Amino acid sequence: MYRKYIKRIIDFAISLLGLILFSPIVFVFIMLLSISNTGKSFFFQKRPGKNEKLFKIFKFKTMNDAKDNKGILLSDAERITKIGKFVRKVSIDELPQLINVLKGDMSLVGPRPLLPEYLPLYNDFQKRRHEVKPGITGWAQVNGRNAISWDEKFEYDVWYVENVSFRTDIKILLLTFVKVFRSEGISSESSETMEKFTG
Repeated sequence: MYRKYIKRIIDFAISLLGLILFSPIVFVFIMLLSISNTGKSFFFQKRPGKNEKLFKIFKFKTMNDAKDNKGILLSDAERITKIGKFVRKVSIDELPQLINVLKGDMSLVGPRPLLPEYLPLYNDFQKRRHEVKPGITGWAQVNGRNAISWDEKFEYDVWYVENVSFRTDIKILLLTFVKVFRSEGISSESSETMEKFTG
């Protein structure tokens, strides 16, 4: 009952309320990011959702498009802007995804949507993360986020798929606020973000 009907109702109500309440903050960071990213404040990218169906994700743009003399993008650490680093630290970059939740592409809680290029690399166990809608936050996020290995991340994702409930979602949302407040797990040990998944 919760998984099939109530979860979507809660997602819609909270995302709508969140967009209204956070609109002043969103507007401020649109302006700041636009200045630091030469007019660009949003980042759009296709990601696989439930049943691997692709959708366009909305995020604040925290990195510029600086390239080397060969036209290749510089590393994440070199491209992330000062305001972008702050936005990532407090997880404000995820706020625009409330639009994705409102549209039904995502849920408030679920496995984080990864890159489409990873789809052919998943084994049968890892593919199970796509049995539910992806989330703004999830069990893997509150258990290490980018600081854990890919194997651990998939273990947590599939655990969530098998344990979706109102109680689990509330627990994850509460833990998310704690993690954001402490700024834990934002970067991996060797990268500003998460290393690419190679299978």
